[in-house]
Amino acid sequence: MTYPEFAKSAMDYAKRKGCDSSELFYADGESFEVNANEGEIDRYSVSRESGVSVRVSYRGHEGYAYTEAIEDPQRLVDHAIDNAACIESEDERPMQTKQTYQTVLREDSALKQISESDRIALVKRLESLCLAADARVKRVVYCSAEYGAGNVVLENSLGLCAQKSSNHSIIYAMPSVQEGEEVQTGFAFRMGRDAADLEGCAKEAVADALGKLGGKPVDSGNYRVLLKPYAMCDLLAAFSPMFSADNAQKGCSLLAGKEGLQIASKLVTLWDDPFDPIAPRAFDGEGTPCRKKAVIENGELKTLLHNLKTARKAGVESTGNASRGSAAATVGISPTVFRLETGSASCENLVSELCDGLIITELEGLHAGVDEISGDFSLKAAGFLAESGVVRRPVSNITIAGNFVTLMKDITALGNDLRVAMPQGGYYAAPSVLVRRLTVAGI
Repeated sequence: MTYPEFAKSAMDYAKRKGCDSSELFYADGESFEVNANEGEIDRYSVSRESGVSVRVSYRGHEGYAYTEAIEDPQRLVDHAIDNAACIESEDERPMQTKQTYQTVLREDSALKQISESDRIALVKRLESLCLAADARVKRVVYCSAEYGAGNVVLENSLGLCAQKSSNHSIIYAMPSVQEGEEVQTGFAFRMGRDAADLEGCAKEAVADALGKLGGKPVDSGNYRVLLKPYAMCDLLAAFSPMFSADNAQKGCSLLAGKEGLQIASKLVTLWDDPFDPIAPRAFDGEGTPCRKKAVIENGELKTLLHNLKTARKAGVESTGNASRGSAAATVGISPTVFRLETGSASCENLVSELCDGLIITELEGLHAGVDEISGDFSLKAAGFLAESGVVRRPVSNITIAGNFVTLMKDITALGNDLRVAMPQGGYYAAPSVLVRRLTVAGI
């Protein structure tokens, strides 16, 4: 049975069974991953998979069912109806009607253009470039390439039909350097069209590792802090659930009811941009047309992120942020590309403005050290100490603590050095951010 035959049969059967509406979400894809170690391949995987889920609205309730076998659509619908009967929630969960979409142009990522054997050779070359960059590079802990591609078809009995294709490429390296008895590791990556930049990735990864040599803690206290782009991206990713209207409606977000209020420094504008070239998309996980919008504009909270259910509950329109992580997943909410608007300051100017303080380049413990409901965080960090506007030495084994909302209010300057972090369930981009104060503890 072909998928179009499966979809038609499923929706026809759902209608005969008395469903108010039905929806199918079909996804197929391929993934490739390879890791080099000492010139050999120690991890290599290629997979291809597909699946389809059906969502039905039945007697005021919603039910899902999922299968990887494109056969027996009636059985899948029956499972969804049975699941709907078990749902106690009375929340309305509307389905999208027929829509038109903005044309989205997405360039193919670098690894799509080459064969699997060439991808393997690329990773080996990346490892050799790291090893040759400096005599202190003793080995490369990780040296990997990942490629993925997929297709999605979303259609329902209300006339919706949406289709998209995408692909992504990532290379990354983690070299280990040694000086005397001290060992440090660095990290760098490239993605999308830049995933063929082996020299740049290797050079950055080795420089990152070498820059940590000689690091030590600082005295505990309150410090002015310059968060470098990837560190700020980590915080945006960790606290993105705070912007979910679903969490707000459940009482699990500090931002509930604060639309129109000042929640950040007036320097802060936070975009949710589905048309960013890094990961453009025309529609969300429910088929709602995506649109670029300011979530925070000049410090004011303009909107939370909505899907159809939360939008109806709030009496507003969906923002196009319904998410479906896979065909097996239910509808949730997530950002498209969260991007903090850049400022005009160069990195050198920001360090000068920091004067005496800490430059934080990386954060650890984001799963354990973050409370996305209260906004509090306590995270292991590393970076550099600045004195009188000059970088003096590396800093390691410290913990920084604060509150995300307070941090956003305490931003005093933004850099012009925008970076996009590796995907973390979504895409996050930020420049360097100068913060008035964070609490620091030496370990």
